[in-house]
Amino acid sequence: MTIKIINIAGARPNFMKIAPLLHAGMAYPEIQNILVHTGQHYDANMSAVFFTDLNLPRPDINLGVGSGSHAQQTAEIMLRFEPVLLAEKPDLVLVVGDVNSTLACSLVAAKLQIPVAHVEAGVRSFDRSMPEELNRVVTDTLSDFLFTPSRFADENLRRQGIPAEKIHFVGNVMVDSLLQAFEVARSRRTWEGWRLVEKGYVVLTLHRAANVDDAGTLGQLLQTIGTAAQRLPVIFPVHPRTLRQIAEGGLSDTIAAYPDLIITEPLGYLDFLCLLGGARLVFTDSGGIQAETTILGVPCLTLRENTEWPETLESGANRLVGSDRERILQGMEAILAVDRLQATAPEGWDGQAARRIIAVLRDQLL
Repeated sequence: MTIKIINIAGARPNFMKIAPLLHAGMAYPEIQNILVHTGQHYDANMSAVFFTDLNLPRPDINLGVGSGSHAQQTAEIMLRFEPVLLAEKPDLVLVVGDVNSTLACSLVAAKLQIPVAHVEAGVRSFDRSMPEELNRVVTDTLSDFLFTPSRFADENLRRQGIPAEKIHFVGNVMVDSLLQAFEVARSRRTWEGWRLVEKGYVVLTLHRAANVDDAGTLGQLLQTIGTAAQRLPVIFPVHPRTLRQIAEGGLSDTIAAYPDLIITEPLGYLDFLCLLGGARLVFTDSGGIQAETTILGVPCLTLRENTEWPETLESGANRLVGSDRERILQGMEAILAVDRLQATAPEGWDGQAARRIIAVLRDQLL
């Protein structure tokens, strides 16, 4: 008997989660994996380079959806994905994370009575203003297999009323990719391209709507980070959404006023992982980067008032500072006053999550 699984990847955060699952599935000849790229992220730096860096096969199917509003993008994915399911008739649709592709493909599969597996289930920020939070809650409701990265996520699902038999604690699959790739990534010494020294710079990422959609908020954040850059250089790989907001908000001069706030285009997985690992600290509003810095032992200051990864706070690696100038700068000084971060890895973040997921699916679908 063969198990046919359609695996969904659509946006940059998906690729490092789907890669170890495809690699783990190769150990079982009875599993037929089909990779569908929705095209939610489609340019070279946000998509194509990840296939090379993560040794991912070329997608079997590319829906080519492209950008648009949340409603437009979700609807277009659904329209293009339904014929794929009708033609392929898979035994399972596997989705990862919390992007629009995750929600759209889960909904189409559920309506066609095709089982859905959600990897990274149960993750919650409890902030309904975040589109990702809505995607998580709805996807978890639709799913038949809910693979969780933490005990916090298990409890969130139980409170949501998800039956216990659907919940499988497996650990964080993103850590699988990180642990497998880090030594190769670190050898690149990517920081040298900007004449930086290891542990002598800060990494910044910004893309959440609450931080970048309002020019006033974004401008204040950039001024704060520019001030931090006078203490240690800050390298800022700019997300296309944020770059557009900087241009439309007339904030280019704000950045230019701080020569040690270094702007660069988005980086591939290996180069960005190298930068993270070599940083003295990280400013971010990304959920995934909070998790990655925890494993890398790099202090993280999260520019939000909430997090979907409470285990990173519990570990001691991460701290919430919001967008408040004083909290951000004080947080940085507190980190710089300590020689070494004392943090513990959360349970199950050991590089074996994908193997556990595939074992469950094989046992239950065969």
